[in-house]
Amino acid sequence: MMTAADTSRHGGAGRHWRAWQDSWDRQQEYYLPDREERFRVMIDLVEACVGTEPLVLDLACGTGSLTGRVLRRLPGARCVGVDVDPALLAIARGHFAGEDRAAFVTADLRDPGWTRALPHGRYDAVLTATALHWLDPEPLAALYGQLAGLVGDGGVLLNADHMPDPTTPRLNEAERALRHRRRTARPDGVLDWTRWWDAARADPTLADAVARRDAIHGTHADGDPRPPHWHAETLRAAGFAESRTVWRSVTDAVVLALK
Repeated sequence: MMTAADTSRHGGAGRHWRAWQDSWDRQQEYYLPDREERFRVMIDLVEACVGTEPLVLDLACGTGSLTGRVLRRLPGARCVGVDVDPALLAIARGHFAGEDRAAFVTADLRDPGWTRALPHGRYDAVLTATALHWLDPEPLAALYGQLAGLVGDGGVLLNADHMPDPTTPRLNEAERALRHRRRTARPDGVLDWTRWWDAARADPTLADAVARRDAIHGTHADGDPRPPHWHAETLRAAGFAESRTVWRSVTDAVVLALK
C-alpha cells in the first residue's frame, strides 16, 4: 500500500489515490469474485435502457469503483456519486480529481432530506452495489420511493446486493461455507476488510477521515437482507413500472426497475 510519504517517489497524489482505489477493488473482489460480472451486467442494461450518454446517480458510491467503470464503458456518461463515508469519499475525490464527468457529494441516505444535496433533480439511471443491505426493510422501502422520484420516465434503477433466498437455507449455508473456505487462500498483497481499514488509519492522508467514519458508523450491523422478489415488489409499489431480477448467484442478485 502506498503511503503519503511515497507519493513524491511515485508521481504524486494521483498515483497515491490510484493505489488506494486499486487496493479497495482487490479487497472487494476477495469477498466478491463475481464483482466485475455484476458490474458488466449493470452497465449493459444502462446502455440498453437509456443509451450511451446517461446521467447516472451512483448511490452509496464508496470509492467510486462503479463510477469509474461506467465512464470507461460509456465515455459520454456523467456520474454523481453520493455517500456518507468520509474516508471512501476522500479516495473517490482524489482518484477522480480533474475528471469533469464525475462529481461526489456527501449525504446520509438515512436522512429524509438527503436528496437536497444532489446537483440534479432527475437521473437517467441510479446504480448501487453492495450497499443497501444495511438498511432495514422499512427505511429501504422509503428510499426506493425517493429514488422513484429521481429517475426520469424511461429511466432505470439497478441494485446489486446480498439478497439471499430464505426458502433455501441449506443451499445458502453450503455456499457460505464454500466461500469462507476459499477465502483462506488470499492472494499476496490483498488486504482483508479489517487490515484494509487498519492501513487507512495509518495513512496520514486518510487518518482524520477514517476517524470521522468511525464516529459515523460506530458498531452498526447489517440490516435484514431481503430476497430479490421483495425488492422487485417493493420497487413496483414505489412507482416503477417494471422490476425483476436480471442477474443472480446463490445469495446475491441484481434487481432492475424501469420507470
